[in-house]
Amino acid sequence: MSVDVIKNNVKVCMFDQYGTVVDMQGGLVAIATPFLKAKGWNGNPNSFVTWWRRTHFENSMIDALLHREHTPYREIGHRAVAHVMDRAGIRYTKDEVRTLVGEIEKLKPFPEVPAALAKLHTRYKLVVLSNGDPDMLETAKQYHKITFDRVISVAEAGSFKPHVATYTKAAELLGLKMDQILFVANHAFDCIGAKSAGMRAAFIDRRSRPFEETPYPPDILVPTMKDLADAIV
Repeated sequence: MSVDVIKNNVKVCMFDQYGTVVDMQGGLVAIATPFLKAKGWNGNPNSFVTWWRRTHFENSMIDALLHREHTPYREIGHRAVAHVMDRAGIRYTKDEVRTLVGEIEKLKPFPEVPAALAKLHTRYKLVVLSNGDPDMLETAKQYHKITFDRVISVAEAGSFKPHVATYTKAAELLGLKMDQILFVANHAFDCIGAKSAGMRAAFIDRRSRPFEETPYPPDILVPTMKDLADAIV
């Protein structure tokens, strides 16, 4: 797809928040490092956070596939952190688990993101569609300090991304056709979910990874948010 098609048709840039707008891995490693050291755990804090995030992702996908009542993001997070610490042999309290998961609300943007989003905002409305709970996303505003036109939690759809209902519900709430939205994510699964639901998709390839083979490739692939803004504004 040409950039001109995006410029001429897209009304909203819609963003994943955790890991795309805010630096989740880096931010959580910074918090986990002193915590794990105090616990006497000598493993790699980056690996600990990766295990935490992968366990959270797996549990949220299971929750979406069960088609039961939607489990809050925070609760999935508590389970994931507790499970990883159990596997690592780390003794902990429930308060410590809650504190670690609560740090997600305080994450800061990647360095280039505020300026890039300000540039995108000159042409498009900016919206977040996040797996986070509504109250977590509300609290996060005071930390990331980015002005979005709207912040939507998947709780509105009752399922985690990449369930099709999350993207269709977001478009419905905005009163837009699916292809008038460019979904922007640092995660392949999120780009694939949005594209398969009918949105356009932009992959922020921060780690220079090949995008997997899929019938739903991103419409644009760039290394940073600045490159996206430069390309489509």
